[in-house]
Amino acid sequence: MEPIYYQQQIPDSLQVIYVREGVYKRLQQALTLLPQEYSLLLYDGYRPFQVQQYLFTHFSKQLAQQMPQATSQELVQATKKYVALPSEEFAHLAPHLTGGAIDVTLADVHGKALDLGTAFDEMHEKSATRYFEQHLKENPLACQHRRLLYNCLSLAGFTNYAEEWWHYDYHNVAWARRVQAQVAHYGAVHATIQNHNVKELRFL
Repeated sequence: MEPIYYQQQIPDSLQVIYVREGVYKRLQQALTLLPQEYSLLLYDGYRPFQVQQYLFTHFSKQLAQQMPQATSQELVQATKKYVALPSEEFAHLAPHLTGGAIDVTLADVHGKALDLGTAFDEMHEKSATRYFEQHLKENPLACQHRRLLYNCLSLAGFTNYAEEWWHYDYHNVAWARRVQAQVAHYGAVHATIQNHNVKELRFL
């Protein structure tokens, strides 16, 4: 595990990665599906509302520099491609607020991240999961690694967000939409944070 937002010193980020029990069990299952020379490296799981707000604002500012002619509405839409709106409303619930979303990469047996073609959280068309399927000659190794990550997590029950090779969901609203499930089992979780640790959790 590598709690990346804590390492980036983002306010109210957690120094330990939390996920729902069902997510943890499926990660364990995914590990058994990987060839022995690989492992999984987890960057993020449950994300406090405050961190979601910070990331949305941070990404929006970055995009504003890249798209100086964009309107505020266009910036919101562009930002939403890479980070969900910080909403706790069930119909528009940000996936990481449920504890049912993970950001993960493929690693070697020592836990060192492998080449998947872009950096984590990189706002680029190459971050789309299937990018190298259409541009195979550009980075065949990254394509192979993405396939391996996708297949083992999908077989374990996760679904992938197509714009981000690292983002997977289980039993939250995003997962339910993709598998056309009637019910999303994981709702929002509200955390009281103190010194980058969870002081109290409430299930909304």
